[in-house]
Amino acid sequence: MPKPTHPLAEVALVFLRLGMTSFGGPVAHLGYFHEEIVRRRHWLEESEYADLVALCQFLPGPASSQVVFALGQRRAGLIGAMVASLCFTLPSALLMIAFGYGISTVSGLRAAGWLHGLRLAAVAVVAQAVWVMGRKLCPDLPRLALALLAAAVVLAVPGAALQIGVIAAGALAGWWLYRRETQPTVKSEPVAIARQHVWAALALVMFGLLLVGLPIVAKAAGNPALRVFDSFYRAGALVFGGGHVVLPLLRAEVVPAGWISDDRFLAGYGAAQAMPGPLFTFAAYLGTVIKGGPQAWLGGFGCLFAIFLPAWLLIGGALPFWNLLRSKAGIQTALRGANAAVVGVLFAALCHPVWQESVTNLRDIGVVLIAFALLQLWRVPAWAVVLLTAAAGHWAL
Repeated sequence: MPKPTHPLAEVALVFLRLGMTSFGGPVAHLGYFHEEIVRRRHWLEESEYADLVALCQFLPGPASSQVVFALGQRRAGLIGAMVASLCFTLPSALLMIAFGYGISTVSGLRAAGWLHGLRLAAVAVVAQAVWVMGRKLCPDLPRLALALLAAAVVLAVPGAALQIGVIAAGALAGWWLYRRETQPTVKSEPVAIARQHVWAALALVMFGLLLVGLPIVAKAAGNPALRVFDSFYRAGALVFGGGHVVLPLLRAEVVPAGWISDDRFLAGYGAAQAMPGPLFTFAAYLGTVIKGGPQAWLGGFGCLFAIFLPAWLLIGGALPFWNLLRSKAGIQTALRGANAAVVGVLFAALCHPVWQESVTNLRDIGVVLIAFALLQLWRVPAWAVVLLTAAAGHWAL
């Protein structure tokens, strides 16, 4: 079958496949994106990818989903960004809505062999991303030392806020170490810069207006649907650290208000662990259960839109300014250090929680090594490695 030639069709197919096969959480997603977009398709360079990861780590919201938005925009413009986000999110969202209806019944998730295999696949994917990015982004001793120091700090004092601080410190160190190198290596694109920045500024203004105005309007109107939308928007706007961090925020919004019972909340959380794609699609399950009835799917998609909207506004508003800034010589030297720190942060995530929560015995180590070899040496697609390790986990248990 010939490959699609239109960038929009290519974006749709690539991210739809990633949305159906990207298991393991946000850190693993970054590994899948790196393998598919950077290594196999060469849509952008290693340094550009690391820059995007660093930017999305700074912003609140689901980092991997924001990277998807940025990659889609990079390939096919704003429409490409929306198509990439939709295709990456839709598979798990539909599964979570179905679970909310009670069509799917999932039990014993923690003991399921296939799920354990998916976790081992995530270990291999993240390890390969760290290996490849480390070789290209830490080519000298200072940057290697920055990466190792960043990993040590993140492992010693875990927390999303600290990761942001580590990347910022890496940028400062990079500027100091390479400040004498003044030649920029990235050229800014002058095409339609003014228009891009106007739309970007409007997106950032809308983000702030909704964050401040929605609670006021929802309280004054007394509309239950608007209150639910406001709760999910604030959860998506104020969370740092990815999908797992948003769960306590959502629980505080929906359980005490009586919209959903704790048992149903935890059941949906358990099901979300087995889904590919972003963990934020847990919101689709919650919206379905909260609305109830034959048209409960409308509540699912409404809550899904509400929780992702702030992330889209932030990354859409930040990207044009980021693309302009990263072309400056001083920013380029800072990004060298920031990129090295990103490698360190990913290595720390590989150690904990990815490795620690997945690898439990020598057989697991063997599976991870084989999966890593398939990815790195034989260049087997990540989705195929995911299926193989899931099958191996199911067979072993």
